[in-house]
Amino acid sequence: GPAGLAAAAAALRAGARVTLLDASDRPGGQYHRMLPAEYEAEDNGRLHHGWDGFERLRGHVLGHPRAEWWPDASVWALERPDDTAAAPHVHVLRGPADGTGRERRVLAPDALVLATGAHDRVLPFPGWQLPGVFTAGAAQALAKGERVVVGDRVAVAGSGPFLLPVAASLLEAGSDVRAVLEANTAATVLRGWSRRPWELAAQTGKTAELAEYTGLLARHRVPYRLGRAVVEARGDGRVEEVVTARLTADWTPVPGTERTLTVDAVCVTHGFSPQLELPVAAGCELRDGFVRVDGAQRTTAPGVYAAGEITGIAGAPAARAEGLLAGWTAAGGD
Repeated sequence: GPAGLAAAAAALRAGARVTLLDASDRPGGQYHRMLPAEYEAEDNGRLHHGWDGFERLRGHVLGHPRAEWWPDASVWALERPDDTAAAPHVHVLRGPADGTGRERRVLAPDALVLATGAHDRVLPFPGWQLPGVFTAGAAQALAKGERVVVGDRVAVAGSGPFLLPVAASLLEAGSDVRAVLEANTAATVLRGWSRRPWELAAQTGKTAELAEYTGLLARHRVPYRLGRAVVEARGDGRVEEVVTARLTADWTPVPGTERTLTVDAVCVTHGFSPQLELPVAAGCELRDGFVRVDGAQRTTAPGVYAAGEITGIAGAPAARAEGLLAGWTAAGGD
C-alpha cells in the first residue's frame, strides 16, 4: 500500500537494498487496488485518487536495481535473533495462498519496516451472518480490483467518511445503491468536522474528493441518511431486505422509526482496526490499540519501524508521509 511503497522508495534513496514483501499479487494495497492482468486494457485508475503519483512510485520501486518485489508473500513468523539488538528474522512463504509447493524463505534484514494496514471494524446485528452481508472494504475491493459488484441493489451503512468512496465504487461498477446510512447524527458529524477547522482548510484535495463523491450520489439520486443504521438483515438463505432505524447520539435505536429496504446486499463498516499480528510478534509496544512509534517511526522493538494505519488511522496521504520517514531512517538516512 501507500506506506509500504513509500518506505521502499525512501530506503532506496538512502542507499539500501530493499525487499518488498506484498501479500497481494499486484502492488498498491487496499487503497490502490489494481485490476487483474486480464483487465489491463481498462483504465486502472478510474476509481482511484492519486493514481498518477502511485504509478510513478510503483514504477520507480519495482524497476530499481536494488529492489526486489515479492508478490504473494505471506509472512508467517517473526523470530527474534540471539542478538537482541538486531531486527527480527522474517519467515516468508511465497506463492498463491491456496497454491501447493509454496517456496519457503527466511530473511535476516538490518531493519524491518512494518506497513500492514488495517481492516474493517463491524458491529454485529441480527442477520449479519447471512450471505449478502459484506464489509464495506470487501465490497470496494471487489469493485475496484475485479469490477465485480456484490449485489444489484445495495445498502451501504455504518459510520465514517469511508462510506462515501465505497458507495461511489459500487455505483461506478454498476450497482444500484439504495441508500447510504451514517450512524452518527447530524450534530455529531458537524461537531467532529468543525472541531479544528484550520486543519480542514489545508486539506483542499479532500474537499475536492468530498465534492466528487457527493456529486456522484446526487446524480444517481442516492439518499444519504444521517443518524440511521441497519439494525437487522432478513432473508431466506441470503439477504433479501434490511431493517433500518433512526439512532440517538449514542447509537440507541429509536422505537417506531423502523423502515424496511429491499436489497440483495448490504455493506457495513464502523471504522478500521489496525492489523497488529506482525507488530505484536516483533515485540512492538502498543499505545491505545496502535503501534507506538517515535518521531522517526521507530518502534520499541530493535530494528523495527512502523508506518501507515497500524500507527493510527489517518488515510493514504499520512501513510505515505510516514512510510517515507520510516524507510529513510530504517536505511540509515540522516
